[in-house]
Amino acid sequence: MNRHELKQAVQQASKELLPVLTQIRRHLHANPELSFQEHRTAAYVEAQLDALGIAYTRLSGTGVVALIEGASPASKTIALRGDMDALPIQEANTAEYVSTVPGVMHACGHDVHTTCLLGAAHILHKLRNEFSGTVKLIFQPGEEVLPGGASLMIRDGVLESPKPEAIFAQHVFPSLPAGKVGFRSGMYMASTDELYMTVTGKGGHAAMPADYVNPLLIASAVLLKLQEQFMTAHTRLPQTHESPTVLAFGKIDGKGATNVIPSEVKLEGTFRTMNESWRKEAHALMKRIASETAQQFGGTCELDIKHGYPFLVNDEALTSRARLAAEDYLGKENVTELSLRMTAEDFAFFSQQIPACFYRLGTASPDGRFTHGVHHPNFDIDETALETGAGLLSWLVLDELK
Repeated sequence: MNRHELKQAVQQASKELLPVLTQIRRHLHANPELSFQEHRTAAYVEAQLDALGIAYTRLSGTGVVALIEGASPASKTIALRGDMDALPIQEANTAEYVSTVPGVMHACGHDVHTTCLLGAAHILHKLRNEFSGTVKLIFQPGEEVLPGGASLMIRDGVLESPKPEAIFAQHVFPSLPAGKVGFRSGMYMASTDELYMTVTGKGGHAAMPADYVNPLLIASAVLLKLQEQFMTAHTRLPQTHESPTVLAFGKIDGKGATNVIPSEVKLEGTFRTMNESWRKEAHALMKRIASETAQQFGGTCELDIKHGYPFLVNDEALTSRARLAAEDYLGKENVTELSLRMTAEDFAFFSQQIPACFYRLGTASPDGRFTHGVHHPNFDIDETALETGAGLLSWLVLDELK
């Protein structure tokens, strides 16, 4: 086939697959599993691959890696990644495919990602005699929690034997209508670290202030000091290293009462940025501010920083080619430019190893439905997006292997 004929073949195949993809997605949505517990999901993926005759292996517990070899498999290898885990959220939707697992829901669209990757497997396997090279399909567990399934799969050799020259992944985006996608070259998403702070004072009866050191007041002072000094500290960086930064605490637990001053307060938060030098400097700065501020009030403060995902960077050349391929496949009017985001993704681990492109898949309906954000109990999608997702993943691979 020439390029035009191949594109038409992908478009026709993805259109014909839509009923099958819808069924797959609804099965996955109704049967969600939490991070690193995706045993039934992995088995379901393997059954789908078995039906196609595609060879696969297990990796990192619940990860699945499959290979599709083209007419000349010894040439270039391109990887596609889809994550499989769900979130600890009680679904509030009433669709026929609503989650059957109490307190667990595919609220981040990983059921969509897995479905689209299976769809690409269908299409690329069907067209395997039309390209030279190898496609590596990575069905990844545990994107939602540290240390991130991507890091474990890389540790266990997912980027070897064969080593991919590039990797693609997509993520649902309810801000875009189904049928549209978004790209951004270079820096796209932030690194993320988890913060666990323990403030210690001296407990006592609230009516006797001379007898206690209130850790709640100390915690408040520490938070204000961090806000005051830390959020301006990064502006001291040289202009060439200026980096967006987020420092926020979302949980405080004092376990006191109206007249009971606890001896200890625990806080949890997040730190995000897009500069590794500043990230390291910031860790030390936060710890120093927290400790010195607590001491001024007669208490102590320990800050434990769990080093999380790195920043996600989209390879400039790869993303530029992918965007042009998407415009060719979907029409230029259906491809948009994305803004920088302070959210995080463990696909960033892949982007630090090989040329990577992480793009967004529109999932809203033209009539305005399905616009709830990810991690919301009412999150859902316009399922016509599955056709776009499976088809474009396939076309991006074929374009790279041309």
